[in-house]
Amino acid sequence: MTDSRYNVVIIGGGVVGLGVALEITRRFPHLRLLVLEKEDRVARHQSGHNSGVIHSGVYYKPGSMKARLCVTGAAAMVEFCREHGIAHNVCGKVIVATHADELARLEELRKRGEANGLTGLRLIGPEELREIEPHARGLQALVVPSTGVTDYALVCEKYAELISARGGTVLTSAAATGIRRLASEIVVETSRGAFSTTSLINCAGLFSDRISRMAGDDPGIMIVPFRGEYYELVPERASLVRALIYPVPDPRFPFLGVHFTRRITGKVDAGPNAVLALAREGYRHTDISVRDLASSLAFPGFWRMAGRHWRNGLDEWHRSLSKPAFVRALQRLLPEVGEKDLVPGGSGVRAQALKPDGALVDDFQFVPSGKVLHVLNVPSPAATASLSIGKAIVDTAAGSLGLS
Repeated sequence: MTDSRYNVVIIGGGVVGLGVALEITRRFPHLRLLVLEKEDRVARHQSGHNSGVIHSGVYYKPGSMKARLCVTGAAAMVEFCREHGIAHNVCGKVIVATHADELARLEELRKRGEANGLTGLRLIGPEELREIEPHARGLQALVVPSTGVTDYALVCEKYAELISARGGTVLTSAAATGIRRLASEIVVETSRGAFSTTSLINCAGLFSDRISRMAGDDPGIMIVPFRGEYYELVPERASLVRALIYPVPDPRFPFLGVHFTRRITGKVDAGPNAVLALAREGYRHTDISVRDLASSLAFPGFWRMAGRHWRNGLDEWHRSLSKPAFVRALQRLLPEVGEKDLVPGGSGVRAQALKPDGALVDDFQFVPSGKVLHVLNVPSPAATASLSIGKAIVDTAAGSLGLS
C-alpha cells in the first residue's frame, strides 16, 4: 500500500536533484512530482559544503558534457541569482603558474577555455598579476573574467521554493530504504512511507551507486568519497586576497589544487586538499563508517587507483595532518601567508565515481534503465551547471522515461 502516487519521483534534494525537479515543473507542469531528501532540509551535503564558486568552464575538455553544461550553466546561474535577488559577484580569477613546467599547461588551459567559448581570457606576466592580486606571485597567470561566487545553499532553497510554488512536492526527512520495480509502477519505500511512481530519477549524489543497486541495477562504478578541508584567513589578513587565486591543476586528477577564494560573505577560504574520507559523509577525521570504508576497500578499482596515485595520496594526507605542510602549499601562490594567518575552516565531501579499472570518472554520467534514470557522476562544476544539467537530464528522461 502506497501513501501517494506520482508521475515522477526524484531521490536527492541537492542542487542537481532540485535542478532536475525545477526543469520538470517548467517543462511538464501537469506531472505530479515528488523530491525525496533524507535530511531535514535541502542542500545538506555537497551542495551546501562548497566555496560557492561559479566556475567558468576553462578546465574541461572541449566537447565534453562538463565543458558544454558548465559554460551555459554559469551564465544561467548568474541570471538566476540576479532574477531572484541572491547575492553573487562575477569577480574573475587568476590561475597562476609558479614553476616553468606549468607554463605549457597554462597555455593549454587558455586554448581549452577559448574552445569552450569563453571570452576575455588572457595570459599576463608577474607585473600585471600584482596589479590584479598584489600579494600573489608567479611566472605567468591566466585571467578568467567570467568566474564568480554565490551561495549555493541559498540557490537550493530558492529552487525548492519555486518547485513547491509550481505544484511539486519536496519531502525532507524521507530516506529511501527500498525500491520495488513492478509491472506498471515503481514503489519507493522511505522512512516517511511508500510512494509509487511511473518514473524514477536517482540524484542521490554520495549514495547514487547504492540507490542504483537498490533499484536492481549494476552502476558499474563505485562512489569513493574525497574530503576537501579548508582553512580560513583571519579577518585582519583577508585583504591578502581580492578575488580568486588558483594554481595550475595537475591534469592527472579532477581536483583543482589548494587555492584562495573570497566568498560572497567576504571571508577568504584557503584550500581544499583532497583526502580519502572514511565515511561518505565524513567531514572530520573522526567521522568513520565501517560500511562505507569496507565498500571502498572491497572495490577492485580502489586498489588499482591507490597503486597508481599512492604518492599523491600520502602528500594530501600529510597536508591534512600538518598545518605547516598545508601552509607551504599555499605559499606557492601567496608567499606572505603564514600559519598565524589561518584558522580551521569548513570541509566538504566530493562524490567521485571510480571505475573497476581504477580510473576516476571525469565527465558527467547519466544512465537510463527502463523507467529509472541514474545520475551517477556529477561532481564539480555541478552546482554551477545545475540549471543546464537539469535540462540535460530532463532531455534524457523525456526520451528514456517517456515523460510527456
